[in-house]
Amino acid sequence: LPGMRSRQSGFSLREMLFVVGIMGVLSTIAIAQIAQAVPAMKADGAMRVVMGQLNTARELAISQRRYIQVKFIAPNQMQVIRTDVNAAGAVTGTTLLSTVTFESGITYNIVAGLPDTPDAFGIATPVSFGAAATIQFATDGELVDQTGSPLNGTIVVASPLIKNSSRAVTVFGATGRVRGYRWNAKAWVLV
Repeated sequence: LPGMRSRQSGFSLREMLFVVGIMGVLSTIAIAQIAQAVPAMKADGAMRVVMGQLNTARELAISQRRYIQVKFIAPNQMQVIRTDVNAAGAVTGTTLLSTVTFESGITYNIVAGLPDTPDAFGIATPVSFGAAATIQFATDGELVDQTGSPLNGTIVVASPLIKNSSRAVTVFGATGRVRGYRWNAKAWVLV
């Protein structure tokens, strides 16, 4: 229309600074949350590896009718080893079936002040199976020691010095049942 001024629309500098400020605050919060979540996700991965290897060892012991030994090698390695026997049942040696290494700095580790899991098998050390020299699955799926006695135990993995990254795997010897727990800053939560 003649005589009317055209109005230009847009954002003022004040509005732009306000939006940029909000984006900065949200970005800072997101980065902080991600920084806290990363060690927990890495520990979850290591816990799943331990659980997977233990379940695989148990299934191999049952299906192959052989004792399957599990070794926890500090700081972050695990091996599954089959005991080989001849036709007469005499031990002829062993075969290494798998070796896994935890990634991302996760180790067998108990962060100070961590209580025992609800299964109460003990966590005196990161790999707690009492005085057992050998940890192995028998042909019926039991977890036993070198004398054939059922063996309960707990394996704890964590990122060093980060208590909330603590994860525990328990094994009930009589059945070979494997359970995973996540520390949530207050209690162990079954996974």
